[in-house]
Amino acid sequence: MVPKDPDSSSALEPRSKSTRPKAIRRLVVWYRRNAAVTSLVGTATNSASAAGNVAESVVSSAGNVAESVVSSAGNVAGSVVSSAGNVAESVVSSAGSVVSSAGTVVANAGSSAGSVVSSAGSIAGNMLQPLVFDPLRRLQSSESGTEAEAILDRDRLWIAVDGMGGDNAPGPILDGCLQAIQRLPLRIKFVGESDKVQAAAQALDLSEELDQATKAGHLELVASGPSVGMDEEATVVRRKRDASINLAMDLVKKGEALAMYSAGNSGALMASAIFRLGRLKGIDRPAIGALFPTKDPGQPVLVLDVGANMDCKPTYLHQFALLGNIYSRDVLQVAQPRIGLLNIGEEECKGNDLSIRAYELLREEKRLHFAGNCEGRDVLSGEFDVVVCDGFTGNVLLKFLESVGSVLLDVLRAELPRGRRGKVGSAFLRSNLKRIKKRLDHAEHGGALLLGVNGICVIGHGSSKALSVVSALRLAHSAASHGVMDDLAQLQKASTVSA
Repeated sequence: MVPKDPDSSSALEPRSKSTRPKAIRRLVVWYRRNAAVTSLVGTATNSASAAGNVAESVVSSAGNVAESVVSSAGNVAGSVVSSAGNVAESVVSSAGSVVSSAGTVVANAGSSAGSVVSSAGSIAGNMLQPLVFDPLRRLQSSESGTEAEAILDRDRLWIAVDGMGGDNAPGPILDGCLQAIQRLPLRIKFVGESDKVQAAAQALDLSEELDQATKAGHLELVASGPSVGMDEEATVVRRKRDASINLAMDLVKKGEALAMYSAGNSGALMASAIFRLGRLKGIDRPAIGALFPTKDPGQPVLVLDVGANMDCKPTYLHQFALLGNIYSRDVLQVAQPRIGLLNIGEEECKGNDLSIRAYELLREEKRLHFAGNCEGRDVLSGEFDVVVCDGFTGNVLLKFLESVGSVLLDVLRAELPRGRRGKVGSAFLRSNLKRIKKRLDHAEHGGALLLGVNGICVIGHGSSKALSVVSALRLAHSAASHGVMDDLAQLQKASTVSA
């Protein structure tokens, strides 16, 4: 028996429908189903409209009949009255009865027609509504359907805000604080120059909202002196003692606020934090830690340092790992954070002298779980919970990630097909694209923590808008409510004993 030729047999088989991509097949099924339901809805609508037209014709005819009867009765009554008064009275009485009966007929006809139309509409709605399937509408309702729970005053925490820090301060900072009060359980001590704050509130139509928040005890204005400019040197905080950034640090030091936020000069903020709050024992240099998105939406990765220390020693990276381990465990709720060292390869012999020496220190550390070197492609993979690097490399990585979201959306817009199919596909993917942008938008992660000082400090981008301020204040509230400083104090004691 001659064996079958596999090539010829496969060529004779008809093309299977399974070769069509699943997304396109689902889109076609959705389009056909909605088209069928739309035709049913249109039929029901036409039927209801026809019923309304019939009712209107009935009412109009009844009115004409009533008008004719009344007119005829009037003519007959006039003729009879001229002949005999008694007969006229009887005829007029009869005509009145006829008119009353005609009015009753008209009313009944109108009521019956209205009932028919209403019944037709409700029946069509009840029968056809369960058949309608609109995935876009369902996704939008699931996103906007959640209502904010009431925030109790006893749950609110005090946060100090440098109102004069930022490129566009104090307007956007004040706007973000007022929004955060409505969304988050916190109170705000807004530190800034009083005249500029009031002028910004009037310019943005926030005066009434500001007064309400002040009267409710949710926001307190703290007057300050001349602020630190974005282009000034970090050491200027020693001369401008009553600057807003210094007064906000003092509120944390005195215990009047559990955390502070500033979108101002990052160098000045770091200098003020060291001078006012002081470094933790065992920590030579504080580090700025930023949260990066990963494949898992609920589990970001903490990268530090992202800009505080341009030139680092191996001991600095070792200390950054200890700080990141505590933050990831307490705030991000990771049971055993996986620590990675940013490098150009996975092998322990790869990298420059800083990377090789830091690798040896992290491998010998027993207080954390060191998962090895982390290449650039693995930062967002979800394989690491904390990634440590020097401030120069981390800042370049941070600025690169900030542009990914907008570039990705621009590429998708350019590649989506044009015409009717493109519009249908774009409408179907609109909610998904918005969620992608939200996960990659740096404004949704509007703050970075300054770890290593004796207090919780959150640093915002200089161009922060209201959304970034809200996100940064959410980060400050999360750090303050999870007892990060208590565990950092334990790290401080351990460092003292080992010394």
